[in-house]
Amino acid sequence: MSFVISNKCVGCHACMVVCPNQAVYPDADLANQFHIHPKRCDECSAHYDNPQCASICPVEEAILDSARNPLNPVGSLMPAILESQKLTQTFGSKYDG
Repeated sequence: MSFVISNKCVGCHACMVVCPNQAVYPDADLANQFHIHPKRCDECSAHYDNPQCASICPVEEAILDSARNPLNPVGSLMPAILESQKLTQTFGSKYDG
């Protein structure tokens, strides 16, 4: 099995950096598009409980499983966004420390 990076990818490189198997690689022809090598990707099962590419990806529906279901479906990142906004409202956006 292997994951797929969809065209919703914004090219932030985060998945490539965290992949323990070096399975993520840039597209040779399309800037800011990445692919996952199917023989290298073991869905992080040998290293982590959760796939690292999906854990770090800031874009919903960018990483798909073998059945083409998004690992970060629409709305799944909203709790993190809301928490970030709550912290900014509580502590401000500038650190004065």
